[in-house]
Amino acid sequence: MQEQLDTLINTTVTGLGYDLWGYEYRPQQESALLRIFIDSENGITVDDCGKVSNQLSAALDVEDLIPVAYILEVSSPGMDRVLFIPAHYACYIGKQIKVRTRLPVEKRRNFVGKLLAVDDEKVTMQVEGNTYEIPYDIIDRGRLVLDIRPQRKGGKHA
Repeated sequence: MQEQLDTLINTTVTGLGYDLWGYEYRPQQESALLRIFIDSENGITVDDCGKVSNQLSAALDVEDLIPVAYILEVSSPGMDRVLFIPAHYACYIGKQIKVRTRLPVEKRRNFVGKLLAVDDEKVTMQVEGNTYEIPYDIIDRGRLVLDIRPQRKGGKHA
């Protein structure tokens, strides 16, 4: 089912002229959540999300890939975007990210810190002066952390 869902979502989103940033599928016993993140060079509007939602909802109903009632959400990745694949992480080396793992790494599961390096198997982060290597296969969710501090004249942080 996962492969069919991947294909259906990717084909629908790209067929409408958008980039698929990623998606989350969270099945429950009696329902499911399918959250799709789309992107475009021109940004994403509410109308873009509605267009993808309508088309994808119809395609999902025809293919009947999700065996329970589901909620479909379509949005832009946003400024604090979820990071799905190594290429996403690689774009943000040197930036602050937040990672939550399914299994503990050195007795912790939540990490907020500077992304130091990325390779095919893991991310390396500096958190509170310590360096952690976190394998992708245990990452539950990675996300860019927004830096919302006010800018001083000359572009430096206050």
